[in-house]
Amino acid sequence: PGNCWAFKGHQGQVVIKLPARVYLTAITLQHISKDASPSGTIISAPKDIAVSVSLLGTSGGVDADREEETLLGVFTYNVEKNPTQTFPLKNMLLPRAFSHVKLLVKSNWGNPWYTCIYRVKVHGK
Repeated sequence: PGNCWAFKGHQGQVVIKLPARVYLTAITLQHISKDASPSGTIISAPKDIAVSVSLLGTSGGVDADREEETLLGVFTYNVEKNPTQTFPLKNMLLPRAFSHVKLLVKSNWGNPWYTCIYRVKVHGK
């Protein structure tokens, strides 16, 4: 407990650079369980999350500094379920592989000071 990526407040984002281009199919998010928490609560867990990919820099042209994002999914991490939750991504419109994925945390379960993410796994081919 406490050994997480924590960011200030209830909103934050991270762009993850993958080791290779991936046809994204799902994302897994992990937080500690209530039983593992010293306080007995996990209000620092992320709640509403959006996952997207960016076409930033893929063209290399004049417009490479304009970011175009494609939303692959919006989901809710449920603190009453298993601490490790996998969410399928909508990748039917993107028949290509990407090397970066953006995780946007829109809210958490009530902690006003910080939000914690323990593990993110990206699934694909």
